[in-house]
Amino acid sequence: MTMDYKYLMGIDSPADLKKIPREDLPIVADEVRDYLINVVSKIGGHLASSLGATELTIALHYLFDAPRDKIVWDVGHQAYVHKILTGRRDRLPTIRQYGGLSGFPVRDESPYDTFNVAHAGTAISGALGMAVARDLKGEDYHVVAVVGDAGLTVGMELEAINNLGALQKKVLVIINDNTMSISPNVGALAGYLNRIIHGQAYHHLKEEVEKMMLSLPKVGPRLLKISKEVVESAKTLLIPGLVFEELGFDYVGPINGHHLGELTDVLGRLKDNPKPTVVHVVTQKGKGYPHAESLPTKFHGVTQFDVSTGAFHKSPAGAPSYTSVFGKTMCELAEKDKKIVGITAAMSEGTGLDEFARKFPDRFFDVGIAEQHAVTFAVGLALEGMRPVAAIYSTFLQRAYDQVYHDACLMRAPVTFAMDRGGIAGADGPTHHGLYDLAYLTALPGIVVMAPKDENELRHMLYTALHVDGPAALRYPRGNSVGVRLDPEFKKLEIGKGEILREGSDFAILALGSMVYPSLAAAEKLAPMGLNATVINARFAKPLDDELICCLAAEKQFLVTAEEGTESGGFGAHVAALLHDRKIPTSLLRIALPDRVIPHGAPNLLHAKYGLDADGIVERIKAYANECPMRAELKYRSLLRP
Repeated sequence: MTMDYKYLMGIDSPADLKKIPREDLPIVADEVRDYLINVVSKIGGHLASSLGATELTIALHYLFDAPRDKIVWDVGHQAYVHKILTGRRDRLPTIRQYGGLSGFPVRDESPYDTFNVAHAGTAISGALGMAVARDLKGEDYHVVAVVGDAGLTVGMELEAINNLGALQKKVLVIINDNTMSISPNVGALAGYLNRIIHGQAYHHLKEEVEKMMLSLPKVGPRLLKISKEVVESAKTLLIPGLVFEELGFDYVGPINGHHLGELTDVLGRLKDNPKPTVVHVVTQKGKGYPHAESLPTKFHGVTQFDVSTGAFHKSPAGAPSYTSVFGKTMCELAEKDKKIVGITAAMSEGTGLDEFARKFPDRFFDVGIAEQHAVTFAVGLALEGMRPVAAIYSTFLQRAYDQVYHDACLMRAPVTFAMDRGGIAGADGPTHHGLYDLAYLTALPGIVVMAPKDENELRHMLYTALHVDGPAALRYPRGNSVGVRLDPEFKKLEIGKGEILREGSDFAILALGSMVYPSLAAAEKLAPMGLNATVINARFAKPLDDELICCLAAEKQFLVTAEEGTESGGFGAHVAALLHDRKIPTSLLRIALPDRVIPHGAPNLLHAKYGLDADGIVERIKAYANECPMRAELKYRSLLRP
C-alpha cells in the first residue's frame, strides 16, 4: 500500500459501500485505484480498463442492490474494481493464478457475477434475457448492462439493441466509452460515438437560447414553441444520439465517467425509468495512473512492473514469441507478394500484425471486435484474387464458425487462418484456452489444418498456407518459441505429410505442433527403460498422413498420439477413426486434454497437471505399456527396468 486507507479495508460488500457518505466516494475511488495498481504491479493482470471504470463501478454498487439487481459486465476485464467491492478484495492478489480468482466475472465465483464474460458482445443479450425472465416471473429488480472497451462494435450487441428496442423492457445499458478496445477503436461506430461526444456543444447552445427566449416578455414562450418545431425537424442532422431514440431507447449523455457526483445523480434519476435506456459514459482508459493514461494499450494487460516508474520487470532473454515470428514472417512474405492482406479483429498487437500495419497500411484491416465479419470479408478478398490472412486467436475464431464453413469452405476460398493461442492460454483461463480448433476445424470439408513444431516450421507453414488452393489454418501456441535457427528461404511443405524425427523399434508417438519437443524429450527418457520410440512430427491434423500412420500401426507395438487440445474429436480421435476404418488391429494411447473445463493457471503448471509435459508423457506411456493387452513381451521388458 502506498497510502493510508480510510474506507477500503472496511468494504466487504456493497452494503458497506452504501454506508459511506456520498461526498466521500471520491476518496473510495482513490483508495481502490491505489490498491488495484499495487496488487496488479506485483502479479500482472488487466489494469487500464478497470482503472477507467473505477468511478462507474462505485456508482453502480452505491445505487443498485446487487446481487438482487443484476449487473452484467462486458467485457470482463473491466471488472476488477467490481471484484474488490464485492467481497473479494483480500483475494485479489490471487487473480489469474491457479486456484485463485478468475480475471473475469464467473458465476461460480460469486453471486455478484451474474454472467460469465470474457469474449465481448454478450451483455445486452444476457441482460435482456434476465429482464424478460424477471417480467415473466412477476418479479421486480433492476438489470444493468455495462458495455465497455468497444463491446458495442460487436454484431451481437447490435442484434440485442434491435431486440431490446422492440420489446421495450426495462434495461439500463451503460456504454463505458473510453475510445479503446485493447488497441484504439476503429470503424464507423467508434466515429459515431465520438461525434456524440463532440455534439454536446449543440445541447449547451440550445439550453442558453431557450433561457434567452423565455426571458422575453409575452412573446418568449410562443417563440420557443415555434423554434422547437423547427429544431425537431432538423435535429436528426445535428444530434447523433438521436439514433438510439429512434431505436426505442431513452438516451442520456455523454456524461463524465470520472465525476461521481454527476454519475450518481444521473444513474439515480434513471434507475427506475420503465423504458430501455442508454447512458453514454465517457471515461479514460488507465485513469488515475499516469503511465497507463499515456500508454493504455501497453497497460491493458500487464506483467509485473514498478509502480513509480511504470517500467516492466524484464524477463530473462529467451527465444522470440511465436506471435512475433508470425508478424515478422507476414512482413517478409508481403514484401514479395502484393496480394497478401492482413486482417485482425481488434487485436493488431496481440496477433503480431502491428508491424505489418505500419509497413503495409493499405493492406492491413482491423475490423473491430467482429470475427464473423472478418472471416467473410477475407473470403470476399480471396474470391477476387487476394491472399488474405485472418489472424484471430483460436478461441475467438469459434465466434465465426459458421462463416468458416459456409463462406470459406463451401466456396473453397483461399483464406489463411492464423490461430494464435492454440492450446493452453494460461492465466486468462477457460474462455481463452484454444483447445477446440483441432476438433471444430477438422470437421469441415476442404480445409487444411496445420500445427508447427517450432518457429522455423511456422514460417514454412504460413508460406505453404498461402499457396493452398482453398482455406488453410495453422495454429501455434502462446509464449516463447523453441529457439531454433530460421531457414533463410521459405519452402512449401507437402500437404498431409508428416516428418520422422526419431527412430525406435517398439512404439511410435505421433505428436502434433507444440507436443513434438516434449514427445522427443519423453522418448529419450523412455529409452533406458526399454521402451524405444519412433517420434513423428505429424504437421497436419487434416489431411492426415494416412500411409505413414497405417504403416506404423502395422509394425509397432502400439501408437501414441499427443496434442495440446481436447481429446474429444481432436487429432487423436481422427487417428483412431482412420485405424478403425482401415481395420488395422493396434492399440492406441491418446494423450490430450480431458473433455472438461480447463481452469486458468500458468501454462507450465497446467501442462504438468494434465500430463502434457515430457514427464507426464513418460508416465502415461509407461502405464499404458504395462497394461497393453496385445504386447505381452513389451510389458515384460518394461517391468525389467525401473
